[in-house]
Amino acid sequence: MKTAAYCFQKLLGILITMFLVTVLTFLAFNLIPGDPAQLILGTEATPQSLAELHARLGLDKSLPVRYLSWLGGLLSGDMGISLQYSKPVSPLIFERLPVTAWLAGLALVFILLLSFPAGVLSAKSSRSFLGRLLDSLTVLNLALPNFFIGILCIWVLGLVLHIFTPGAYVDYRQNFQGFLRYLIFPALAIALPNAAVIAKFLRTSILAEKNSGYVATAKSKGLSDNAILLKHVLKNALIPAITLFGMIIAEVFSGSILIEQVYSLPGIGRLLISAVNSRDFPLMESLVVYIAFLVTVANFAADLLKRAADPRMKSEP
Repeated sequence: MKTAAYCFQKLLGILITMFLVTVLTFLAFNLIPGDPAQLILGTEATPQSLAELHARLGLDKSLPVRYLSWLGGLLSGDMGISLQYSKPVSPLIFERLPVTAWLAGLALVFILLLSFPAGVLSAKSSRSFLGRLLDSLTVLNLALPNFFIGILCIWVLGLVLHIFTPGAYVDYRQNFQGFLRYLIFPALAIALPNAAVIAKFLRTSILAEKNSGYVATAKSKGLSDNAILLKHVLKNALIPAITLFGMIIAEVFSGSILIEQVYSLPGIGRLLISAVNSRDFPLMESLVVYIAFLVTVANFAADLLKRAADPRMKSEP
């Protein structure tokens, strides 16, 4: 019952958060100076043609009526018509979504494969050369933004070593294996700085847990350092790291915008930049709501994982 009540409270919080996101997003884009109809028709548009387009886009209605109409469309899957592409927004997003989803999925796999082993090894060998080397590499990846790492990958792996051809994107509908091979390098560019964040955080958590009283008790019982690390320290140190990983999931999905530009990937990120450049308000509004939804769901999933991993939280209301 307590778990069900907890999930209900969290879901209610998601609904309230998303409602506030839709209100703020709609107000932000509709109160920006500039007339979308004027942008579409140009500066030489006649007042009559502007009035006709205002009526077709619903811009002649009051702000509350337009918001309710837009919100109803979002809930029913109708996100409006893109001003730039003159197409429904929903197909535009869902056409680009697989690219971003696969890119984010690969990046998350790399983050898991790199961050947790690096964090554990760095903490376990904190005073050795290996521990210092891993800590230095972690700090280096923290200092470099993902788009710069992406550029380095293009230069070293693409132009110098010729492991892949920069800009030669392969459509997933034509060659799925080639599509995944091309995504490896932008996924690594996204994963490395995020993996460094988790590894650094996990290292700090493990070293802090090693000073806890239960570690001394376990040593007095004759347990080895590896057994204490695996059975006790790591279990407790992972709990806060899971919360951080939930935030990283949201960052990966929403933070691939620059990487998609660097690698010429036709994903959600490039679509958002294109919408901003052309002041395509319906498309921008929908993409902002989409990103906000991913962030809230990822945090909700992280809270559930943390609650499942920490028995103490199951007794909390």
